[in-house]
Amino acid sequence: MTYDLHIIRRLLTGYLLLIGGLIIFFVVLHYVEYIDDFMDRGATMSDVFTVYYPSYIPEIIKLTSPLALFISAIFLTSRLSQKLELSSLQSAGVSLYRLMVPFALTGLIVSIAMFGFNGWVVPESNRVRLAFEQDYTKDAPGRAEYANIHRQNAPGSVLSVNFYERRSMTATSVTLQQFSKEGTLLQRIDADRMTWNDSLQTWTLMSPVIRTFDVNGERARREMASLDTTLALGPRDLARVQGDVEAMTITEARAYLQTLQRTAANRTGVSLVGYHTKFSYPFANLILVLLAVTLASVRRRGGHAVQLGIGLFVAFTYLAVMKLTEPFGYAGTLSPVVTAWLPHVLFALVAGWFVWRTRT
Repeated sequence: MTYDLHIIRRLLTGYLLLIGGLIIFFVVLHYVEYIDDFMDRGATMSDVFTVYYPSYIPEIIKLTSPLALFISAIFLTSRLSQKLELSSLQSAGVSLYRLMVPFALTGLIVSIAMFGFNGWVVPESNRVRLAFEQDYTKDAPGRAEYANIHRQNAPGSVLSVNFYERRSMTATSVTLQQFSKEGTLLQRIDADRMTWNDSLQTWTLMSPVIRTFDVNGERARREMASLDTTLALGPRDLARVQGDVEAMTITEARAYLQTLQRTAANRTGVSLVGYHTKFSYPFANLILVLLAVTLASVRRRGGHAVQLGIGLFVAFTYLAVMKLTEPFGYAGTLSPVVTAWLPHVLFALVAGWFVWRTRT
């Protein structure tokens, strides 16, 4: 038990120090790259360093956590190996499998903690970060679908919008059509403009023209000054961006994706992969820890430098596989679930093979 607590304390200390160093590194690197955008678009340095970067830090922690834990485990295990502490414990009858317990336990705890952190804390900060990037960077991720929007409001009901302005939540040149089960047009509403009423949770159609039809064609026509209507579609459903799911908690993202499926929205691959990644990515912490211990437990010529080099090669290969599989999920070649989980399952098998080969 004393050994376990000692390892956990040293592993977490190295992990936190590395997280802090990586945060500083990423912030400085990002600032150098985007300082021109910030200045050209009128962002004040006060907003950049008191609003934007504090909101960016949770995202950095999420992205770098597996790498930080991996490097910490590599250093600690390599140090124990080079000082013959592992050999001494094994000579005393303690198997390397038993010595891996505190590492695996730490990886599991961090994975569970990061699941909650990634699922609920990071999305809240990402809302501020993504909004800031939309205003002050020229290549903000995920530009919205603003024009020629078509959504299924309900079975047999289709909404078409010529242009949607996300900030004012106003759509122009709106058409709402209702069809029978046989596909016959029953009603069509055309409006110059449609605006979201947040207090009533309804849409207000301006200057709508309502036409009803029967088998003989147009049966009635009615013009109105305005019309309040409740649709199954909200403002978020009209203009989607690639970063939408990043700014949603797991529960919000689940409801959002259900709406996309109900409204028959297209190009949902990015959102679906992002949702399933919320579940899969935290387990990279546990998998990389197991890989780190098995790789660094063997003494090699060159000491820490060689151990770290091998470890970083494996870690970056892991991250590269994750990035290489994502486009297949976006395009629909692979299912979003497979895309999100395949790299982790693959490297979990690799980690399991290394653990199995580790001498007792």
